[in-house]
Amino acid sequence: MSAVRTWAVALTGVDGHMVEVEADLSNQRPDFRIIGLADRSLGEATQRVHNACKNAGLELSSRRLTINLSPASLPKQGSAFDLGVAVSALATSGSLDASSIGRTVHIGELGLDGRLRPVPGVLPSVFAAQRAGFERVVVPHANADEARLVADIEVRAATTLAEVAAWHGADVEIPDVDPIPGPVTADQKDAAAVDLSDVIGQEEAVDALLTAAAGGHHLLMSGPPGAGKTMLARRLPGILPELTEEEALEVASIRSLAGLPVVALDRVPPLETPHHSASSMALVSGGSRVPRPGAIVRAHRGLLFLDEAAEFSRQALDSLRQPLESGTVDIQRAGFTARFPARFQLVLAMNPCPCGNYGVRGAECTCPPIAIRRYASRLSGPLRDRIDIDLQVARVAASRATSGERTAPTSQVARDRVAEARARAAARWRDTPWRVNADVPGTWLRQGAHRLAADHRAPLDRALERGALTLRGYDRVLRLAWTVADLAGLDRPGREEIGRALFLKRGLIT
Repeated sequence: MSAVRTWAVALTGVDGHMVEVEADLSNQRPDFRIIGLADRSLGEATQRVHNACKNAGLELSSRRLTINLSPASLPKQGSAFDLGVAVSALATSGSLDASSIGRTVHIGELGLDGRLRPVPGVLPSVFAAQRAGFERVVVPHANADEARLVADIEVRAATTLAEVAAWHGADVEIPDVDPIPGPVTADQKDAAAVDLSDVIGQEEAVDALLTAAAGGHHLLMSGPPGAGKTMLARRLPGILPELTEEEALEVASIRSLAGLPVVALDRVPPLETPHHSASSMALVSGGSRVPRPGAIVRAHRGLLFLDEAAEFSRQALDSLRQPLESGTVDIQRAGFTARFPARFQLVLAMNPCPCGNYGVRGAECTCPPIAIRRYASRLSGPLRDRIDIDLQVARVAASRATSGERTAPTSQVARDRVAEARARAAARWRDTPWRVNADVPGTWLRQGAHRLAADHRAPLDRALERGALTLRGYDRVLRLAWTVADLAGLDRPGREEIGRALFLKRGLIT
């Protein structure tokens, strides 16, 4: 037998594509070559496979060995193809059962000692294999937990190449070695460790926070240092409903692509807090060769919190505009496009000026007017127009801070209110693709059965006519009004809910 084949997976974004790994022996000059649009790290697999096979007690043929990765037009990157290349190469000499490897997907990087190293992207790769109809996949031992999150496919976790070869019928001794562990990262601070009831005063801000959570609305908080903007934002994840199983799998797939450990489904919405020195590529996604998920992709189905937002570069902030509208990020590379999901909730916090004292009673602002205007303009008009809630946060008075009175509800009470409001919205949009008000297109709210009465939307119409709102802003106020009505237990928003939504959007009082 000369030509044999097995299967591996190539990832473009979160999409997996099945790749046929063909191996063929010929009587030409001895060589070991990989063809099929492989990148440099994959091309180096020949040396890793040689050494791994030798140290695992498995012999490769000394004839010319050619490995073809099909389809040849699809770019392949990374070391996750190592195991498939090694298995197909060994099978050309007849030491492995060709029919067995032909029904199996192999994912994993080889160490020179023959052990299997964990690789990123195993979860979306196993999903791709399951959708393609394969019944068995072999992964490194460290990736076993995330691979087993996929139903209806047999997952075999291997420690060494010899173990995989024995499964396919090779007569080889399996060494007793410890598996290579996966990456270990520090867990995020548990949202349950902070409670909304810790907030003193700030009733207006707490109410805006509940509205943002109930409708999935983007939020901007502006105020002086010490007003509690970061404290409020850190408590937003604790009042959000848990993710559904489908959403949790999406989040786990992105964590896997980012090289973060995945051991179980986490139902808590993710929270990403990049530093203000982050570039636009770090926020969005990218890489010189293999696109990796950026902060907004890792925040999919969760929150992206930009503290000190005005300190971010203008280019980095404006890179958020397109994902906020489309909910996806497309990274263009020669020969392929990597698409990542990016449906996140944006929370911004910023000071009113560089020194932070502009407009603060009893404090002196030392910033010249041009510096204040330049600081505020870091958030461009188009980006501000995509923010649903624009909230001014003031410092808490000493009498409120020392009174010991707790005015904010607990996170559990707030979470229950948010869940009730989201349930009302989900019931209203049950025959549509949307479940929260922030996702509903403006045309649905301006036309048809959900159009509000003319006397109820009169303040909103006047704001649009005098140029205080764009049409995009008009639609966002309508979404806010529906969320305010959901929190109040109303079937439809009225004039009062429209007025409240206008105040939350731009501080407009009509």
